[in-house]
Amino acid sequence: MAIINAQNYSESALYRIRHSLAHIMAQAVLEQFPNGKIAIGPPIENGFYYDFDLPRTLTEGDLVGFEARMREIVQEGSDFVYEEVNPEHARELFRDQPYKLELIDEILKLGTDEYGEKTENPVLSTYTNAPFVDLCRGPHVGNATEIKPDAFKLLSVAGAYWRGDETRPMLQRIYGTAWESPAELEHYLWQRSEAEKRDHRRLGKELELFHLDPTAPGMPYWLPNGLTVLNTLLEFWRAEHEKRGYREVATPQINSKSLYETSGHWEHYKDNMFIIPIDEHTTYCVKPMNCPNAMIVYNLKTRSYRDLPLRISDSDILYRNERSGQLHGLLRVQHIQQDDSHNFVAPDQIESEYDQILDIADLFYGIFGLKYTPRLGTRPIDGYIGDLAAWDQAESALLRIIDKRYGEGNYIIGEGEGAFYGPKIDIMMEDALGRLWQMGTLQLDFQLPARFNCTYTDKDGFEKTPVVIHRVVYGSLERFLGILIEHTNGVFPVWLAPVQARVIPVTDAHISYAQEVADQLRKENIRVEVDDSNNRMGAKIRDAQLQRVPYMLVVGKREIEQQTVSIRLRNEDDLGAMSLESFIPRVKKIIAQKELSDWVG
Repeated sequence: MAIINAQNYSESALYRIRHSLAHIMAQAVLEQFPNGKIAIGPPIENGFYYDFDLPRTLTEGDLVGFEARMREIVQEGSDFVYEEVNPEHARELFRDQPYKLELIDEILKLGTDEYGEKTENPVLSTYTNAPFVDLCRGPHVGNATEIKPDAFKLLSVAGAYWRGDETRPMLQRIYGTAWESPAELEHYLWQRSEAEKRDHRRLGKELELFHLDPTAPGMPYWLPNGLTVLNTLLEFWRAEHEKRGYREVATPQINSKSLYETSGHWEHYKDNMFIIPIDEHTTYCVKPMNCPNAMIVYNLKTRSYRDLPLRISDSDILYRNERSGQLHGLLRVQHIQQDDSHNFVAPDQIESEYDQILDIADLFYGIFGLKYTPRLGTRPIDGYIGDLAAWDQAESALLRIIDKRYGEGNYIIGEGEGAFYGPKIDIMMEDALGRLWQMGTLQLDFQLPARFNCTYTDKDGFEKTPVVIHRVVYGSLERFLGILIEHTNGVFPVWLAPVQARVIPVTDAHISYAQEVADQLRKENIRVEVDDSNNRMGAKIRDAQLQRVPYMLVVGKREIEQQTVSIRLRNEDDLGAMSLESFIPRVKKIIAQKELSDWVG
């Protein structure tokens, strides 16, 4: 597995292709709308976009026309030519483009590039692919013929505020995707189509798992089915962590801002916090993370080296203030529940503690058949706390750990993606469609325990500062469930399914026996319901399959006489008649062992 990072991507052939196609798309759009205004057009993950201010709303038909013209431009084979320009020439080039003029002023005044990112040597530069000229730092392909005309596609158009500011003009953003080969494009389009079918927001509604209401943006209502899944995950989490010496706490949801001033979060994170001003002297914050509270719990007692590792877990609900435009189903929320823990260790325990945590990750992801890749997040370029020596020590420790466990090079490097207080190992999970998601994170922190004066007495009798590992394995439970819904297409393994069995009476005359069957299953802690609706049996079976219920137990006259049930699986397999004495222990084994399959013969 190659080591990749953002810098490598920006220098890659694929980045250059996508960046160049953004310019080619802008050329095609301006040919149709000569008085149109152009904003920015960066490459992004899986593709590119460009923002336009146009005299009318675009249609799908427009995209078809733009795409056809883009292929012609590619085949015409223009060179992409770089030039550095002085401010006067730049303003003359873009005299009819107000958004570009604003960018020129920002670059000169703020020392940014055209995307608003800080740069050490801000320059005004252009790229020309005749006759189109754009304000751009690059890089691009040398010639348009380096782009395969059948390896890109325009996907959609959406609204986007200029500079992401809701007070600024609304622009039209055209999204496209581009790859190095037609086969890669075809795979991506298949993946995208399949992802739409598996969209957790649609399935969440159909399976009655959760509800998102405009009166509480980014804060899901957990419906009975969804809460059952959530609680089952937490029960498993608690049981496995108790075995490993974790002790769970619950801490206040509202804290004084002074707590976050001590931790450094007030300086680095307050824009993402819900803040409650009381009076001119008092300000409270709704808890956005558990770290500072864990430091307080640690300091409640005098600690010695014998207490370490000390693993303080917490599954409290957290609240983070996200922009409404960034919210997305369960994947980006403001109400967050984490499988959190803060593990206080001595420096010589770091490696063994990380090994144990990664063993937990192997277990938790393995039961879903999920693969993951570790990603090492290194020191941010700016906005971090602590001295460089401590950062270097922490990064070296994490690099040794993942090299030893996964093999040199079998991980991702995220340059500058560490937390402001320390480097981290992120769990990058691959789902059934091959998409990578950041899930858990294991952050190594030499800073916060020092800021809170956390100490322990070592073997030599001297007081020392512990190291803290901030760790979540599921990560946000909301995000984990959103991804799990899409990964499984709503087909949860039996142990996690909100309804594990549905008893289906053939007619009303068989409802009484169906209830008896359900009662016996409930006594064995199998989640069950009876479909006593007026629907025909075929419709009842179809509904249970749509609801992804693992077992359908059909009961009619013959089953009553033989004291059996006829078993159907959600994959439409018909297992025939079976006594409950035989059925129940098999299902309980599948639940206890957390099998991925619905049936063990």
